[in-house]
Amino acid sequence: MNNALRQLDLNLLVTLDALLIEHNVTRAAERLHLSQPTVSVQLARLRDFFGDPLLLPGPRGMRPTVRADALREPLRQALAALSLAVAPANPFDPALSDRIWRAAAFDYCEFTVLLPTLSALRTVAPMTKLSVVQVAPSVVAKKAEQGDIDLVFHADTEAPPELRSRVLFAERYVLAGRVGHPQLQRSPTLAQFCRLDHAIVSPSGGAFHGVTDTVLAERGMTRRVVLSVPHFLFLSAALASTDLVAMVPSRLVEGNTALQVVEPPVEVPGFEILMLWHERVHRDPAHQWLRELIVAAV
Repeated sequence: MNNALRQLDLNLLVTLDALLIEHNVTRAAERLHLSQPTVSVQLARLRDFFGDPLLLPGPRGMRPTVRADALREPLRQALAALSLAVAPANPFDPALSDRIWRAAAFDYCEFTVLLPTLSALRTVAPMTKLSVVQVAPSVVAKKAEQGDIDLVFHADTEAPPELRSRVLFAERYVLAGRVGHPQLQRSPTLAQFCRLDHAIVSPSGGAFHGVTDTVLAERGMTRRVVLSVPHFLFLSAALASTDLVAMVPSRLVEGNTALQVVEPPVEVPGFEILMLWHERVHRDPAHQWLRELIVAAV
């Protein structure tokens, strides 16, 4: 902001606009719901600020100076822009919006959160677009702060604490393998479980140890993990076409007719899925609408 504007009471510009419309102090005062002496004092301050009389007495009211005429249109545009900037936010109308939403999610949350939301989003806000990206947990908070992403979906164990959050649902693990798997006709014993060939999802890549192995280690036991993959989609396909088994989140295999699901013989701690967003968009009506749509969908 330049030094001249810092020295000016912006209310004086509203008064100047009224004076340039009315060409009369009394009528300008009535338009502004102010007293005539108050407007006269403000006119004197405006003259001092601009170094110009601005309005001169004439036979039919006051006549604007050349300087005042030059101010007329820029002043009107500036006040209109300022009024728009400070006006209350308009209610969000999803049917008319063409907004692009950017959500950070890995494949599990794509399947369990965004896929159930997509149908409602396309129905209620058909002109909007959704961009799903994968962002490392270490940088999602910065990306959200910069406005590069609107929402983040992640397990509570790695959620950035600096973002606002809402729990969408709690998840638990089940044991899954192909339909007709000879070892999954009923829930296996713990010893049988450990002898099976297991697959594991390792988002960071290549790990053969997960939360199930930590629980087993506390009991002095181990299992056979023979496949490590980065995505749940590949895991589901691998389970359906081999005799591998896996401890998987229950929502991931719900309704999958190619897989057999049984309760595991060992209790593995589950997790919560969070929806996260930055403070900068917390009160945005459009953002609030999207968050509520997602909550309803899942």
